[in-house]
Amino acid sequence: MALLRKLSSQQDSKRAFLDTFGADLKKPFLEAVQQYDIIVVGGGAAGFFAAINAAEMDPSARIAILERGKEVLTKVRISGGGRCNVTHAEFLPKELARNYPRGQKELRGPFHSFMTGDTIEWFEKRGVPLKIEEDGRMFPEANTSEAIIDLFLQETRRLKIDVLTKRAVKDLQFNDQLWQLTSSQENFSAKKLLMATGSNPKIWELLEGLGHTIVPGVPSLFTFNITDRRIKDLPGIATEARVKLKKGKLATEGPLLITHWGMSGPAILKLSAWGARELSEIKNFEIEVNWLPEYSLEEMEEELKRLKQENARQFPHKTAQFALPKRLWQSLVGAAGILETEKWADLNKGQLQKLAAELTAGVYQVHGKSTFKEEFVTAGGVELKEVDFKTFESRIHKNLFLAGEVLNIDAITGGFNFQNAWTGGFLAAKALTSEQ
Repeated sequence: MALLRKLSSQQDSKRAFLDTFGADLKKPFLEAVQQYDIIVVGGGAAGFFAAINAAEMDPSARIAILERGKEVLTKVRISGGGRCNVTHAEFLPKELARNYPRGQKELRGPFHSFMTGDTIEWFEKRGVPLKIEEDGRMFPEANTSEAIIDLFLQETRRLKIDVLTKRAVKDLQFNDQLWQLTSSQENFSAKKLLMATGSNPKIWELLEGLGHTIVPGVPSLFTFNITDRRIKDLPGIATEARVKLKKGKLATEGPLLITHWGMSGPAILKLSAWGARELSEIKNFEIEVNWLPEYSLEEMEEELKRLKQENARQFPHKTAQFALPKRLWQSLVGAAGILETEKWADLNKGQLQKLAAELTAGVYQVHGKSTFKEEFVTAGGVELKEVDFKTFESRIHKNLFLAGEVLNIDAITGGFNFQNAWTGGFLAAKALTSEQ
């Protein structure tokens, strides 16, 4: 009993000591600040590219990358189905910039300083050659995103860049000519700061607190949910098509993929990117699909009249025309009210007109949107007028730089979003290492 009283007394004394002095004991650790010359917030494509280039431009600079998650370069890993669509084979700055629904005007100048050819050379010099596919997309010859990730991690080790994970930035202030950051684990300070955090609402909120204007984020790349008997049994079929919103002038062209839930593929994704803001406000809308974009409705009617004359004894259902996938052709023929037992010679004017409409102006009801998981992109971010695109420096705060999707810049699918990251990261690196 005496022993229990003694132990209890010792525990009470220990608790009293911690209550009295515990805060003071912890204080030095909480106030300890990790100091760097350059801090990059965001362990993605733009952040790594900027940090690596900055370290090469100024080997004496002490640089850190802060990443809120457990892993870095997660988007690079899943891009292009795990192959990483590094860039796109477009070598004219003005033409390259046309692929950005937001940022088109602002990126023309930067692309004159660093764009596709520079990207190819940068990776090849470091042992990661790229290849061009038929549609212009460019991937590592190794055909895996791990080639890019391994290179970046190898370069950060070689250049002695600190890559710190699980460091979510909670607060950001500018005091005494230094950027001061409070993270989930410790505090940091640096003379120069690059925000490359992508579409992170918490970081946007911090930047807004510093005086920046934030354009609200909405999904930019998404597929269309469509329930329609014409495509119900055709998942996996892909063909070139022209797609336009039934209301308005917005239209795109490219490969269209029929899926279990509706439609996807570059034609749909491009439409979703250009119409991101407009479509964010509506769930249900109509699209018009031209399965043969080289023909207008009137031209198709004439072509079908010719086919009726030349193939009078044949059955429309049996032989696909215009090189369309056979099952898609048969579905559209059936949708035009043409029976399997009818020959071309049996078709009346109304049936030909209906078939022409199905082929070149078919209307489909969209009942929702699904995220394109391979390349999730958001429209929104820091207002572009508040950034100097020669250096990617904030016009509001000196020594604050912004690159990648933290800005209100986004592109269609095909490697363009990564090219924005490489360009912004490289030009920011030049400014981060220059004497100011």
